[in-house]
Amino acid sequence: MIDASTRDALAGVVGAPFVSTDADVLAARSVDHTGRYSGRAGALVRPADSAEVAAVLRICRDAGAHVTVQGGRTSLVAGTVPEHDDVLLSTERLTTIGEVDTAERRVRVGAGVTAAALADAARAAGLVFGVDLAARDSATVGGMASTNAGGLRTVRYGNMGEQVLGLDLALPDGALLRRHSRVRRDNTGYDLTALFVGAEGTLGVITELDIRLHPTPRHRVTAIAGFARLADVVAAGRVLRDVETIAALELVDARGTAVAERLLGVAAPTTARWMLLIELAGDDDQTGRLAELLDALDLDGEPAVGVDPAGQQRLWRVRESVNEILGAYGPPLKFDVSLPLSQVEDFQSAAGELLAAHAPEAIPVLFGHIGEGNLHLNVLRCAPAAERECYAQMMSLIAEHGGNVSSEHGVGSRKREYLSMAREPADIDAMRAVKAALDPTGYLNAAVLFG
Repeated sequence: MIDASTRDALAGVVGAPFVSTDADVLAARSVDHTGRYSGRAGALVRPADSAEVAAVLRICRDAGAHVTVQGGRTSLVAGTVPEHDDVLLSTERLTTIGEVDTAERRVRVGAGVTAAALADAARAAGLVFGVDLAARDSATVGGMASTNAGGLRTVRYGNMGEQVLGLDLALPDGALLRRHSRVRRDNTGYDLTALFVGAEGTLGVITELDIRLHPTPRHRVTAIAGFARLADVVAAGRVLRDVETIAALELVDARGTAVAERLLGVAAPTTARWMLLIELAGDDDQTGRLAELLDALDLDGEPAVGVDPAGQQRLWRVRESVNEILGAYGPPLKFDVSLPLSQVEDFQSAAGELLAAHAPEAIPVLFGHIGEGNLHLNVLRCAPAAERECYAQMMSLIAEHGGNVSSEHGVGSRKREYLSMAREPADIDAMRAVKAALDPTGYLNAAVLFG
C-alpha cells in the first residue's frame, strides 16, 4: 500500500473522491480483460486533465511508487496488470471531445474517450473515424494509440498511428510535452508523436490526441463468401486487399460461427469451412464491382450479399458474434500474431497439431484481418495447465513461420519474454536506452515490454 503522505499528496492534486485504496476496488482493477492474469495495486488515481496527470507522475516518482496506466482495460496481453503494488493511473475522466474541424477533418479528444464515442462524434459531423474494433465501447483512444491498435478497417485506413496527428503527453519526470501542428506536413526535428504511439505507456502518459478523420463513403456493399480451403482465402486476400475501394477484409472460422450459432443463435450464411467478410465502400455504387471480384474467386457455394444497411449489419453480426463467444468456456487463450500470407495455412495446420497434442479438448478459432496477415488465434476450452504447455511453443511456432509475436495488441507483460523473437539485440538495446533516458528509475508501466 502507498503511505499516507503519498495518498494525501495525490488527493491534493485530483481531489479525495478520485483516490481510492479500497481493496475490492483495487482487486477489480488488477485483473486483465481476458480474466487470465491478475496483479496487485496500492491505489487508484483518476486525474481530470493533463496537468493533474503530470502532477500525479511527479508525486509517484518522488515517492518511489510504481505507476500502471489504465484506459479501458481491454488489453489482451496483461498490459494494464500491476505487479508492484502500483498506483493505477486511470484516464477515464479525460473524456473531452473538441469541436470537429470538418474542413481539415480532424478533432482533439481526451485520452479516455472511447472508440465508440469518437466514432459517434465523427459520424455526427459527416466523417469517419478510421479505427474500429470489437471493444469499441470500452477501448479508449489513448490506449489504442499506446498499442498502435488496428482493427476492422485497417486494410483501408491503417492502424491507430496513422490517425494520430498530434498529442499531449505527461513525461515520467512530470513535464508536459505538447506535440501539435496545424499543418499536414511537419518534418521539423524528431517525430516524437510516432515515438510515443505504440510505446505501451512506458515512455509517458498520453492525455490528449489530435485525430485524423476521413470522408464518409456514399455507398457500401458487404458480402460473406465461403471457401473450402484456407489457402483459397489467402489467395483472395492477396487480390482484394489492393482493391481501391476495399473497406474491410475479415477472415471468419466456421469453428467460431458454429459456437456462435449454438449459443447466440447467429447463423452463418454458408456452411463452408472458411469465410471471408468483404466490404467495399466508395462514392459510386460498388455492387457491380463486388460481383466481378466474387466471380473471380474460388468460392465454396454462393456468397451472401448485403446491399442495404440492414443486410450489411446482419453480415457483420456473423463476424462480431465470434468475438462474443470467446469466453463461453472460461477465459480463452489468445494469440495475436502477424504472419506472411504465404505462411498462414502452414501455421494454422502446425498450430492445430500443437494444440491437439497438449489440449485435445480445446477449440481453436482463427479469425482476423487477413489483408495484413494480422490474425487472432483464440483457443477456447483451454485449461491453465495446457496453457503452460502451449504458450512458449506457440510463440516459437509463430517465429518459425516468419511471423511477429505481437501484431496489434502490443507486448504487455504476457509477451515480454518473447520480445527477442521479434527484435534484434540492437533493437532492444536502443529501446531500453530510450526508456532509460526518459524514465531512469523505470517506475512507469514497469511490467510492460521489458519487465
